[in-house]
Amino acid sequence: MTSSLLHQTPLYDRIVALNARMTEFGGWSMPIQYGGLVQEHQAVRQSVGLFDISHMAKFVLRGSQIMGALDWLVPSDLSRLQAGKAQYTVLLNEAGGIIDDLIIYPQVLGTPEETVIIIANASTAAKDKAWLKAHLPEHTIKLDDWSDSHLLIALQGPQAEATLQAFVVEDLKLIPRFGHGTFSSKLIGLTTAQPLWIGRTGYTGEDGFEIMMPQETGLALWDALLAASVVPCGLGARDTLRLEAAMGLYGQDMDETTTPLEASLGWLVHLDRKGDFIGRSTLVQQKQEGVARRLVGLEMDGRHIARHHYPVVKASQPVGTVTSGTWSPTLQKAIALAYVPPALAEVGTSIAVEIRGKCCPGTVVKRPFYQRG
Repeated sequence: MTSSLLHQTPLYDRIVALNARMTEFGGWSMPIQYGGLVQEHQAVRQSVGLFDISHMAKFVLRGSQIMGALDWLVPSDLSRLQAGKAQYTVLLNEAGGIIDDLIIYPQVLGTPEETVIIIANASTAAKDKAWLKAHLPEHTIKLDDWSDSHLLIALQGPQAEATLQAFVVEDLKLIPRFGHGTFSSKLIGLTTAQPLWIGRTGYTGEDGFEIMMPQETGLALWDALLAASVVPCGLGARDTLRLEAAMGLYGQDMDETTTPLEASLGWLVHLDRKGDFIGRSTLVQQKQEGVARRLVGLEMDGRHIARHHYPVVKASQPVGTVTSGTWSPTLQKAIALAYVPPALAEVGTSIAVEIRGKCCPGTVVKRPFYQRG
């Protein structure tokens, strides 16, 4: 896809002005890095980094009994999810395959005018929207698409709270992990004061926030954070950070041919706590009979990096496939995610990955590779 046909976020001109190296991602022109991948990665691990994630899908559901309707579409029990809390889960097709992974943020529940925010992947935005509209009762639930009208940024790292607090009136310590709410900004020079929607979620394995707001407010907050010496970070660092935290990437580590039990997302499947849902019969069968493959973490010996699509081998025979792999700047090791047969999925199992015609040894290890203290 040529650059002229790629979507651009509202921050595109500012990002290009920072001399970011751009790449195509899910039909969008996005920064792969600014000053350097390792520098940006370490900024998030050690202090704070700033990501433009405005390309992600942003849906707002309004109406009545929204959680009950969504409960039919996901394997997770949403009945206990309260307003102000969030749930990471997956949309399933009839065969139990993952249509997308997403986070559900209920804002207002228990009234005739409920409000629920859904943040999903950019590459699947049109598919997700069509699936939701086809399966949610249109006479009681309205879907508004904020993907173009609102800007979304992520502020991640151990200093994220202290950094963002300078621009928010309310105390951010009141937001628990996987909590969210609407807050007042201290930004100056705006035509109108717009609220900030802030979720204490992220995709890096660190504490941090995802902040959604109208474009004028978002541009002002981006500028203010950069003026406060926050390091802008691109997709390169986002990928190494999420892989260290063993967070799956849709389209690589999971897709519509993968069930959550195969993708090691069994903790999202609540068969005993909820009734019927789309894809349930497949998951019940897999629970009873076992899965044919499972996503595991690999640590490679030496500096050989197992990349996407590289074959996993055992006794010189192909047994699986690498889905994601990189050199970990934090751990100084080559790490990867891969699908292997259950017999090879136990921690400590020795395997190999074929890299440029050579079988390079590695070991199945516990995930996540990195976990903050």
